Amino acid sequence: MIAIKTPKEIKILREGGEILASVLREVEKKVRPGVATIELDELAEKLIRRAGGEPSFKNYKTREDRVPYPASLCVSIDDEVVHGIPKKEKILIEGDIVSLDLGMKYNSLYTDAAITVPVGEVEEKTKKLIEVCKKSLSKGIKAAKSGATIGDIGFAVQSYVEKKGFKVVRNLAGHGVGYKVHEEPEIPNFGKKGTGEILKAGMVLAIEPMITAGGYEIILDDDNWTWKTKDGSLSAHFEHTIVVTKKGGEILTK
Repeated sequence: MIAIKTPKEIKILREGGEILASVLREVEKKVRPGVATIELDELAEKLIRRAGGEPSFKNYKTREDRVPYPASLCVSIDDEVVHGIPKKEKILIEGDIVSLDLGMKYNSLYTDAAITVPVGEVEEKTKKLIEVCKKSLSKGIKAAKSGATIGDIGFAVQSYVEKKGFKVVRNLAGHGVGYKVHEEPEIPNFGKKGTGEILKAGMVLAIEPMITAGGYEIILDDDNWTWKTKDGSLSAHFEHTIVVTKKGGEILTK
């Protein structure tokens, strides 16, 4: 069953979301050639704890996961779609693109957000990939209004992305969020209008388009966490935590 959050809970999620967004902005400022990805992770955790929150990804594990996630921030580079593990020896280089995915527990409630940013100068087609992914998130959020369906969100994302010449990842999806890191429902980035669960005001969702410049098939890396494009093509990822309203999704992580 999909949980409906109370006005009081939404207020807390909005406060936590604003903190999370500010942390991501600070981490983004540190993205440049020569930076070790572990430095980004350390900064994210420091800022979250300073603000009175807890990193929700650190040591996170589901029944399906072989090992707990070892960091606070997911740092996914180039063909890494999501869940890239930051490391001391993993260094950003000019021309990379990097997804920064961060979750936080604040006053017992969870928010989740992600951005993809260039490292230094990147090619025009790479800029387009990032921009299309970001815009597709806006399309999905606009579709998330009470009375609409999960399929409406997926259709909005997919139709825009494919019209621009890119593909959406099929094996990963957005999700409900708030009481836990992941809740019902799953929110695929593809679908048909009018299908799936009907959305109701007060539902809190993490909508997160993951798109590729090549095929949509993905593979799991040997680290048991990092998902990569099977064909080695570039991938971009954006995410916001939103609350469903009559007019569409209200962004909580802005």
